[in-house]
Amino acid sequence: MYKFYAFLHRMRYINRWSLMRSYFNENVAEHSHCVAILAHTLCIIQNKLFGGNLNADRAAVIALYHETSEIITGDLPTPIKYFNNSITSAYKELEAQAEMRIIRELPPELKNELEEYIIDKQSEEYKVVKYADKLAAYIKCIEEIVADNPEYNSAFDSQEKALKAADMQCVGYFMDNFIKAFYLSLDKLQAED
Repeated sequence: MYKFYAFLHRMRYINRWSLMRSYFNENVAEHSHCVAILAHTLCIIQNKLFGGNLNADRAAVIALYHETSEIITGDLPTPIKYFNNSITSAYKELEAQAEMRIIRELPPELKNELEEYIIDKQSEEYKVVKYADKLAAYIKCIEEIVADNPEYNSAFDSQEKALKAADMQCVGYFMDNFIKAFYLSLDKLQAED
């Protein structure tokens, strides 16, 4: 019996933003889906508009698996995860061990096919996933702030700063062309321009 997919199915039980008072709950499965869409889109933008050579499909799959370790570790809040270099280093090691624990739940004939997406921390596609992850957090902050939740103001500022400093043109393009729509209500989204 292999438990890999049963583990992945549990992503929906892991809530994010645990130190923050949230008006809208978000779990790791929802977050991973959002990051996958954003990573895929960022790759397409980089390729079509800025001469990139990224594999958008690969980025989307890496994004779907990018929080796999949290099935075991839970979602450690950012202020704790990055409190100091010792904690960050220890947590990265814990994440790697958790990923390998879950990968061991695959049959040997599938392990190599899936492992590469879970452990990839070096490729250009993974770099895009990290920017997509920040965009997803930024969008979550917008959602909360629009609902008059000031709890997210600081997180919004830090994510915005990181995104504005991005060294990939696709991130700036997305920010310039798509972010304002996240402030709109459904009625305004449906209205014809």
